[in-house]
Amino acid sequence: MTTWITICDTCKHADWAERGMEQTDGEALAVLIEAQADGTEVRTRRVSCMMGCDNSCNVTVQAHGKLCYTLGRFEVSEDAAQGIVDYAVAHAGSETGQVPYREWPQAVKGHFVTRHAPLPEDT
Repeated sequence: MTTWITICDTCKHADWAERGMEQTDGEALAVLIEAQADGTEVRTRRVSCMMGCDNSCNVTVQAHGKLCYTLGRFEVSEDAAQGIVDYAVAHAGSETGQVPYREWPQAVKGHFVTRHAPLPEDT
């Protein structure tokens, strides 16, 4: 079962235009996450708009049959990217997707926005 990090590549912080950035904050964070995830068992993908604009920058950690988490309010940094990947690796190693708080990387604490139950199996 693959754990995915889904990254919103259209996320922009409120001051994005004033900073004159060529890429969105989401794109910049995606580049960092993709680099950190390279060589791990987690996979990444980008999507345009996760509808969490008030919580820029947004990512979702998810796998079939496991709890799914949306995290947001990240600054674009190597530390944030590494924390997201480290959390996703722990999620991959968990049978249910639930990672004990004591195992959360510091960089993701305070960034959880939602948790979703796994979808039921088709019957």
